[in-house]
Amino acid sequence: MRTIFFGTPEIMLPSLRAVVAAHEVAAVVCRPDKPKGRGKKLVPPPAKVCAEELGIPVCQPEKLNDGTFEAWLRDMAPESCVVFAYGRMLKQPILDIPAKGWLNVHPSLLPKYRGPSPIQSAILNGDAETGVTIMDVVLEMDAGDILLQEATPIEDEDTAETLAQRLSEMAAPLLVEGMNRVAGGTAVFRPQDPALVTTCRLFEKAHGRIRWDQPAEAIRNLVRAALPWPVAQCRREGAVYRIHRAEVVNDPSPEAPGVITAIEKDHFRVATGRGQLAVYVFQAPGRKAMAVSEFLKGHRMNVGDRFEEM
Repeated sequence: MRTIFFGTPEIMLPSLRAVVAAHEVAAVVCRPDKPKGRGKKLVPPPAKVCAEELGIPVCQPEKLNDGTFEAWLRDMAPESCVVFAYGRMLKQPILDIPAKGWLNVHPSLLPKYRGPSPIQSAILNGDAETGVTIMDVVLEMDAGDILLQEATPIEDEDTAETLAQRLSEMAAPLLVEGMNRVAGGTAVFRPQDPALVTTCRLFEKAHGRIRWDQPAEAIRNLVRAALPWPVAQCRREGAVYRIHRAEVVNDPSPEAPGVITAIEKDHFRVATGRGQLAVYVFQAPGRKAMAVSEFLKGHRMNVGDRFEEM
């Protein structure tokens, strides 16, 4: 089946490779190159790099709705289109082009977590499982009918990075199966239950700020959800530090939230709104993340010190 693949970040790469092996991918559509670093050098998105390695033409439209891109897509004459983390909303004239419609890959068990941060949201909320949904594309965000779903447990040590990698790998064969059903005319879609819809917001840098008055479990979930970006942030002596790994200590502390209650060889503990947080991997400003055992060799830290409000 001739298709155009819409996607931009790394999470969609296994799906792109799988679809290329099973169907005809006429082109990949992704976001434009972005300036990065001090020199603001333009860096191509992962989708573009992968497509060029596979010898597939790449389209990076600045605008989608001025008629130019719509004309290009019609000329490409796709039977279907696929979208996985493209990062832009598509309007109806574009959605109407492929005769066999669109398939979208969403890394949650819809109708739960419609929106841009389903992986982080599942970890933040302490969910026991999540998954991948293959669905139709409609104008309302992530509201299309469901074709296929597959669930996976969220492990206690999962971060947004490890969970995204697992969902990325799960999505590839599921998407190919969905495309095979569409191509063969056997696809059966079911509507989402509107009573079960939940949404999630864009996960931004400010959402990584730790509030020590929250329970230790909620702070640990934030630490996991904020890896690899923006990493959970806390302030000490006016400088911003980051926590990369932490565990919950259920022992209560009489100290106020944010106060360092104990310093051990491989971790330090901080009082929270409920329980304590044991920090094992810590990052000082301008330095790489390191085990607390190494951090303590070169940095002063005392019981009774308190992390400041962000």
